[in-house]
Amino acid sequence: MFVENLFPPIPSEVILPLAGYWAAQGRASLAIVIVAGTLGSVAGAALWYSVGRWIGTARLKRFAMHHGRWLTLTPTDIDEVSAWFARHGRWAVLFGRLLPGIRTLISVPAGVTAMPVGPFLLWTTIGSAAWTTVLVVAGYELAARYERIATYVEPVSNAILALAALWYLWRVATFGRKRR
Repeated sequence: MFVENLFPPIPSEVILPLAGYWAAQGRASLAIVIVAGTLGSVAGAALWYSVGRWIGTARLKRFAMHHGRWLTLTPTDIDEVSAWFARHGRWAVLFGRLLPGIRTLISVPAGVTAMPVGPFLLWTTIGSAAWTTVLVVAGYELAARYERIATYVEPVSNAILALAALWYLWRVATFGRKRR
């Protein structure tokens, strides 16, 4: 799960049900699989949070002044996002940890906006534990039919990632245009 957070194309939607399947076969402990998956996920999130803290708001704003199109953000947008994140960061982190494609990325704005590390780790752990538990238990319960999980979850994950990519491309293409 740590590696899944570093390289998001590695799908937790396949890894975790497989681990649950192994637990159902007696090859692993269900509780240990859930704890290990959660800890790996939190460790990966903490790494990206640290990257965000290193970048910081000031550095991100300087980058946005020169390369804002690729971030699809202006320095003013960064101020607005920072204010929003200050108000809603805990919910963004909690629910972001439950969404494919967002799971890893939500840690960066938490770090950039200097969300306190304690609340970040708390909400990240809760969201990661929920995600991990659902997928591991699904693999455990379906046992020999665990491939069916990927049949349902993988297309939804791919659709979310495709929509995110299309949204990003639209933002890049329309960056700087004034809306009427």
